[in-house]
Amino acid sequence: MAALLCKRALWLLPALLGLSALSFALIHLIPGDPVQAMAGARGLDAAEHARLLHQLGLDLPLPLQYLRYLHGALQGSFGVSFFTHNRVLDEFLQRLPATLELSAAAMLLAVLLGLPAGIVAALQRGRWPDQLLMGACIAGYSLPVFWWGLLLMLGLSVHLGWTPVSGRLSPLLWVEPGSGFLLWDAWRSGDAQALRDALWHLVLPAVVLATVPLAVIARMSRSAMLEVLGADYVRAARAKGVSPRRVVWVHALRNAMLPVVTVTGLQVGTLLGGAILTETLFSWPGIGQWMVQAIHLRDYPVLQGSVLLVGLLVLLVHMLVDLSYALLCPRILHAA
Repeated sequence: MAALLCKRALWLLPALLGLSALSFALIHLIPGDPVQAMAGARGLDAAEHARLLHQLGLDLPLPLQYLRYLHGALQGSFGVSFFTHNRVLDEFLQRLPATLELSAAAMLLAVLLGLPAGIVAALQRGRWPDQLLMGACIAGYSLPVFWWGLLLMLGLSVHLGWTPVSGRLSPLLWVEPGSGFLLWDAWRSGDAQALRDALWHLVLPAVVLATVPLAVIARMSRSAMLEVLGADYVRAARAKGVSPRRVVWVHALRNAMLPVVTVTGLQVGTLLGGAILTETLFSWPGIGQWMVQAIHLRDYPVLQGSVLLVGLLVLLVHMLVDLSYALLCPRILHAA
């Protein structure tokens, strides 16, 4: 296990280096001037504009700007925001719990619904439950996140009034900040009303964000189960008189979980990408909304630091997925 962990960890540095170079190049292709964005409508004369460019280091050649940024990142400093003048890492850590809370709720929903849906579809192959579930998965995967979110918001929040429109908590309620995870802080405070309100605010964004991962997990679960159910050892178990339930849940499911775990880990990147639209749509104060604001303001340090830190999170999750293979299939340890 330790050898596998070291081997996977060695890939982190070149992957992050490539991500930093690509993100730096793409961010500087965004049209607009950060100094003019800071000035707003009042504008700047040429001398003041040149002074601010020099102060921010934006008058340096791009390769030199990248090397300065890379030097700071290797030391754990991801720069200072042009607008708030706060350290990028501090702002990232402040907003990270909101995004993790939303992403965890969405992933939990996707797994709890997607895995049983895939198993049922595999067991009912070719019948109407299979066609209904897979048709719903194709529709869910095809729906644009912003359109699906607006549709649910219009129907459930505006017309029916079942769910809140936006935010994490109603304006009349307050939870003392602690960990940043609102559900945990509300539970620790003993405020049942705030906990219910926070859960109710979480429902709609989590459903919207979970739609695509749910569809992917369900389809992968179906494919993996169909492949395993046709294997020789499953047919042998049935021939020995093993109960159908034991065949499915003991003999088939464990061996079908390997590709499901793989695709579930890969959905972390999809969740964080979808969180950008979802958080903006529902005014969720997480990393996604923060990055969108940085794009509008041309806040280069925030954009560069957030992309690199999010990339690091995704790579760490993928490494954990690789390690989980060893628990599901010990042969991988010997192959590694």
